[in-house]
Amino acid sequence: MSGAGTIPGIGDVFRPVRRRTRVVRVGDVEIGGDNPIRVQSMTNTDTMDTAGTVEQTIRLAEAGCEIVRVTAPSIRDAENLREIREALQEARIDVPLVADIHFTPNAAMVAADLVEKVRVNPGNYADKKKFEIREYDDHEYEGEIERVHQRFRPLVQRCKANGVAMRIGTNHGSLSDRIMNRFGDTAEGMVESALEFLDVCEDEAYYDVVFSMKASNTQVAIQAYRLLAARLEARAPGVPSYPFHVGVTEAGDAEDGRIKSAIGIGSLLEDGLGDTIRVSLTEDPVREVPVAQGIAARAARVATARAARRGTVDVRSAPMPDYFDHVRRATRRLDWNGLELGGDEPVRVELEVPEALDDPAATAARLATDLSGLRDVVCESLLLGRGAPDPVVDFRSELVSLGVEAPLSVRIAGPEDVAPLAGRAARVVATVGVDTPDAVLAAMGEAAASAGIPLEWELEAEDHALPPLVDRAVKAGGDALDAVSLVPAASLHDVRALVSSLADAGAGAVPIVLRQSIDGSSVVGIEGAGVPEASLLDASVRLGGLLCDGIGDVVSLRSDASASATVDLAYRVLQGARQRTTRTEYISCPSCGRTLFDLEETTAKIKAVTDHLSGVKIAVMGCIVNGPGEMADADFGYVGSGVGQVTLYVGKEVVARAVPEAEATDRLVELIREHGQWVEPVA
Repeated sequence: MSGAGTIPGIGDVFRPVRRRTRVVRVGDVEIGGDNPIRVQSMTNTDTMDTAGTVEQTIRLAEAGCEIVRVTAPSIRDAENLREIREALQEARIDVPLVADIHFTPNAAMVAADLVEKVRVNPGNYADKKKFEIREYDDHEYEGEIERVHQRFRPLVQRCKANGVAMRIGTNHGSLSDRIMNRFGDTAEGMVESALEFLDVCEDEAYYDVVFSMKASNTQVAIQAYRLLAARLEARAPGVPSYPFHVGVTEAGDAEDGRIKSAIGIGSLLEDGLGDTIRVSLTEDPVREVPVAQGIAARAARVATARAARRGTVDVRSAPMPDYFDHVRRATRRLDWNGLELGGDEPVRVELEVPEALDDPAATAARLATDLSGLRDVVCESLLLGRGAPDPVVDFRSELVSLGVEAPLSVRIAGPEDVAPLAGRAARVVATVGVDTPDAVLAAMGEAAASAGIPLEWELEAEDHALPPLVDRAVKAGGDALDAVSLVPAASLHDVRALVSSLADAGAGAVPIVLRQSIDGSSVVGIEGAGVPEASLLDASVRLGGLLCDGIGDVVSLRSDASASATVDLAYRVLQGARQRTTRTEYISCPSCGRTLFDLEETTAKIKAVTDHLSGVKIAVMGCIVNGPGEMADADFGYVGSGVGQVTLYVGKEVVARAVPEAEATDRLVELIREHGQWVEPVA
């Protein structure tokens, strides 16, 4: 592998191995090193409710949660951790506890005597967030850092003396005004905020530290963890570093919450970043555990398969312009019978219907009925299996008569299939592998060029075998070459190798189709979802990870689940990866002991009246810890500000305080109307 595939702190982007870290002990649970990915969650009970917190902790432990976090918003709450610990011991539950601290350093000092780990948020442990704009000269800035250090140092000393671990947990939504004014609302600011606290830890020779870089924006979360890995490597080159706690905060609930979590967590684990994970859902925290377990198990399977590969990925070009920032891969613009893609066009959604030409009329009727259930989104392209040209015409006619209009592309087996499809197919797709003779490649390329039909090569090869195959395929495709893809079994890292191989072959602007096969008959999924959870997680990690890397012009799905559920999943992944916004987006935090109302019930109530508002972002926050910051990315915000009271935001601006909870949803709808973003739901 050339230097094009090596990233400081991460290593090989084609064949990554797990990042080397020291082991941090949390009670009897070890994080990092060669230990498995640890799964954790957080209680959402009032910490002063000892019985309720203990009962939920027991349920979490029984579900497989290895570390449980409990909020300690006050000294009184922190002191009650003793009662919780004693009750758990009586129940013979020895799961380690983590005290979650935000604004109260004194509570952290108490908690450090009672639990196995303390989590602090640098953005609000010693700083404040008021969205104030102030310019600091270097002397003033250093003075502020010293003030933060003095506030934080006693906790470091207490944790070291007690053998208590610490998580330095930066949240994108609670960066301090000082950090925001110097670094902006960026991944770099998140990393700098955390490293300021690490300076104190290392000055005190305290190393039992775990880091997190959480954001509701999956792209920002991925970038921040990557950048932190590189910065830590630069601080101590070649030395095992600090473990990472990986998660996406305010992910929401149901399918969207799982998709965003899988994209952010899963893609980082694919690159070897992550030692413990928490899935943050606006649901009963016990339901977070199997989702996290599924993401971790998938990562382990992929890592095992990757470790068995042989050969070298010999490329010169990097797979992405910037590993630490989202830059979409530059491609040429295409036209598939009226569907424009590539270039600046949005990532398109295609459904593969391999059986369509077996019975065009029946398939068209079934497909049209199924797709009619979609709201605000459409199937933009259809890929058919191999068949005679006349059924292609029949199938198109049937679809049009039923109100479905989408370009039809057709798979081919050899050059003889191409000419009859002239004027009938938007493109032809040919699957070729390392054993496909040059003569066959050339014949298909020549046939496509003669017929004037765009050609897509679907390549069947592992990462190290791609460079020579891509070189051959590009030459054979000639002017007819329109797009390139890999078979659905290919990994995220195979696709990266494809990108580099295309650039090396002088075809760096050729659009890429991302293929995914969905098993709609696998393990039963979440209630109401059209795609089983295991398939949903797999598609989210692989497709979402590539989309966050800026790779992909078309998402093409083949599934034995319903057509509407499959197409819907594609759009949800695109939205989770911040590529296309086609539905209401909810930024809602997981409920915890700080929450000032029933977050799950409230989110459901708000969704019931707003989920038809395509493209509108609504934040639903239980308290002010991350609320104002995360709502900087939302159009409207609903934040608990007191018992039974809600503060409403438009962007960063508070527009209504102390709104009674019973009136808050209606007032939110009024705000959306006032700002011209309300539309009436279709009956």
